Amino acid sequence: MQRQTHVIPRAPVARLLMNAGAKRVSADAADAFADVIQDIAEDISKKAAQISKHAGRKTVQATDIKIAAK
Repeated sequence: MQRQTHVIPRAPVARLLMNAGAKRVSADAADAFADVIQDIAEDISKKAAQISKHAGRKTVQATDIKIAAK
């Protein structure tokens, strides 16, 4: 099985799952969760970039991220 390189590292993702109550986290589960998180993050990033552009700015600000995440 060929391993995929993720933007989001496996260890922090596994730690999130363990902090949520999981006793153990398989590598495949951490990879799947990282894929889901990455998809969500990309969607929020695109929306935040659109919001900043609409506001006439080139810089994405924290408020743009918060609005895009809603």
